[in-house]
Amino acid sequence: MRHPHALTASQESVTRGTHEVTNQAPPLVGHDVAADRALLSAVASQGTSWVLPELHEVGMAAGSADTIELARLANQNPPALRTHDRHGHRIDEVEFHPAWHELMASAVGYGLHAAPWPSSGPGAHVARAAKFYVWSQAEAGHGCPISMTYSVVPALRHATDLAARFEPLLASASYDPGLRVPDVKTGLLAGMAMTEKQGGSDVRANTTRAEPAGDGSYLVTGHKWFCSAPMCDLFLILAQVDGDQLTCFLLPRVLPDGSRNAMHLQRLKDKLGNRSNASAEVEYDHAVAWPVGDVGRGVPTIIEMVSATRLDCLLGSAATIRQASVEAAHHAAHRQAFGAKLTDQPAMTAVLADIALESEAATTVAIRLAGAADRAIAGDAEQAALLRIALPAAKHWVCKRAPTVVAEALECLGGNGFVEESVMPRLYRDSPLNSIWEGSGNVTALDLLRALARSPASVDALRAEIGLASGSDRRLDQAADRLWREIAHVAGAEVASAQYRARMLAGLLATVLAGALLVRLAPAEVSDAFCASRLQGLDGPSGPGVSFGILPPGLDLHAVADRITPASTG
Repeated sequence: MRHPHALTASQESVTRGTHEVTNQAPPLVGHDVAADRALLSAVASQGTSWVLPELHEVGMAAGSADTIELARLANQNPPALRTHDRHGHRIDEVEFHPAWHELMASAVGYGLHAAPWPSSGPGAHVARAAKFYVWSQAEAGHGCPISMTYSVVPALRHATDLAARFEPLLASASYDPGLRVPDVKTGLLAGMAMTEKQGGSDVRANTTRAEPAGDGSYLVTGHKWFCSAPMCDLFLILAQVDGDQLTCFLLPRVLPDGSRNAMHLQRLKDKLGNRSNASAEVEYDHAVAWPVGDVGRGVPTIIEMVSATRLDCLLGSAATIRQASVEAAHHAAHRQAFGAKLTDQPAMTAVLADIALESEAATTVAIRLAGAADRAIAGDAEQAALLRIALPAAKHWVCKRAPTVVAEALECLGGNGFVEESVMPRLYRDSPLNSIWEGSGNVTALDLLRALARSPASVDALRAEIGLASGSDRRLDQAADRLWREIAHVAGAEVASAQYRARMLAGLLATVLAGALLVRLAPAEVSDAFCASRLQGLDGPSGPGVSFGILPPGLDLHAVADRITPASTG
């Protein structure tokens, strides 16, 4: 006898049929994130092809199902602050999900932190940059303490005794979390705290003060409005000595006697994105710190750390653009509408090609500037000059392009890109961060003006770099002429006028530099499309029109879009 609510065979068939999943893109897992033709070409151009085996190892790990799950867990379970233990003792600890620690251990194991600094061989920093770019596409939040640990070394070297003591541990391939005396750990991480609530980017308005303790150390009292990764072992901070001499200090979380330093975490920031990483407001109450560099020279000392983290902002945004583009291309290669795959429909092909051009340009510029940094570290004055002018412009432009590209890529997935099960909402929330961190738009644009005023050799170095592509493309040559005229105009303008044009100049410089690199390094279909869409008839900051997919006719868009389609999609 049938149950009164039982279904007939035909009803069961219909019910099952409504749950059949068709015309959905499979998960993008099990692919090599380093199978990125723009990246591989850029790495080869810097003479660093020896890193490719390890780069592909990192790429396979970044694209694995296990790593993707770790990234999901680390972001769905953000860090939590524990100010006191159950007995009422102040502990100031941040608890992270185990997934965070696994991601951190991998990043440190791959040498993405300070590992390149002990190396005397050429290309170590380019290799690290390429791996950082690839691994950032696994999960971006934990890149913050990794990047700061990398960046602290050049500033720390202003205090030779502290550098000798801590640099080997900062460069160690061992991830050793937990608050203990730094000297007894197998590996260290470093952070930075500069901004205060009343000053923000104007760090000279800082009120945190440092008083000599009589033994070479100082006692620091004050606050910091943003301190990312507060569970690091060491921090570079800025504090005033004698009221008006802003000085850089190294402040440990744990003192040599094993006691906690007086660095108190007031609260964690509830951030738009970057949710796997902790950012805190901190108070210092006679915290012990040691000077790094000369008293009163805090900004010039710590600026070396800022320069390195700016490069990582550029790399991170290029990675975000690449990841979002690949997700869009993967979806379009599998999704059908109106009788054809999305990727084969002209409107979608144009959009994919347009965001692919953004990715090609961002990646190529980022790795080229990593090469400039590598050679500048080795003492190449011309490359150091190039970095001074090109890095703030490229950081300004590429980091601003990231949210726009991610939004367009998300739209390619339709509603599937708007739900939290997709990686796209996380990318969208994270994408504005690098434009804010280490100098927001106006700061980087003004730094570009500062480089023009203080370093005439920077313009010569930029002219030499762009000149390598001279005569290869008429549109590039015309845009370069426009750039030189604009630089001359800004250099001779009144301060207010120069500042008004600084953002436009940053966009123009970054785009012309990208065009010059793509003409030399990319296939003809890529450089042709870039010059036609970004440089031809250039009369202002470059980039697409009102929306993506508005490209000149006659371009090989399929060939361009194919460069962001992962191999696993066929």
